Amino acid sequence: MTAPRLRTAIWNEEAASGDPFTAESCYCHGYDVFGEILEKASYPEYLYLLFRGEKPAPATARALEILAVALANPGPRDPSVHAAMAAGVGGSPAAAVLMAALASGAGVSGGAREIFRSMELWQTCGCSLAAWQQALHPSTEKSAGQRRSVWPENEHPPGFAAYSPQFALPVRQTLAALSRVLSADKLAWLHSQREALEQLADSPLAMTGVAAAALTDLGFSPADGEMLALLLRLPGAAAHALEQGRNGIRHFPFFTIDIPNDPGPQTGDSYGER
Repeated sequence: MTAPRLRTAIWNEEAASGDPFTAESCYCHGYDVFGEILEKASYPEYLYLLFRGEKPAPATARALEILAVALANPGPRDPSVHAAMAAGVGGSPAAAVLMAALASGAGVSGGAREIFRSMELWQTCGCSLAAWQQALHPSTEKSAGQRRSVWPENEHPPGFAAYSPQFALPVRQTLAALSRVLSADKLAWLHSQREALEQLADSPLAMTGVAAAALTDLGFSPADGEMLALLLRLPGAAAHALEQGRNGIRHFPFFTIDIPNDPGPQTGDSYGER
């Protein structure tokens, strides 16, 4: 009877002599990880090799590096980072902090699933304004056999800002930086046709849209892009959570609510009297 084997084209291990539970050498798509990659490859290059199965060209690795920096810290305004901060200041374990960030950053409104859907649009529409026009303004009729999804319907066009009234400067800078490295295909077309697309979407381009175009140009599938987006946004959430944990609950930046025509505290009214 033969021992069960894991079927994977990604990884191969050779067991240590006399210790079948420890790997003597590890190969990722044929490359010796600790004997070859460890000192010669950057982290983005290794990520590309893991997901795509091949060594990236220099421009490809540089573009993925730029994208990783752009996505690394969405900032405290982002729900995923704020969720991690709340978990961190509340004393949650590290794994719970990251799970809070993943859960809040996974959705269809600014999250990884929006990048997935935006990448699907890039696959369908490519560099055709007519195709984008049809995709962004689809018929209201739905197929009776349409597969149901655990994800809600889009409340805004994927890849475009839901509430922002203008094209944000960080998004502009990221698009320009990526376009200089990947000067062809979808990113280049997006850079030249951004305003036309924004008119079709009636919304400014968002970071999710830039990431979707870049990941598509880099050869990733929508499922790959969604997973990478979740992974790449965790460093900022982790750093902010650790900081808030050190600062303590009294310094936590809770959101304030402005109530129009708030009469304020009433004379003789207190919680103890209710």
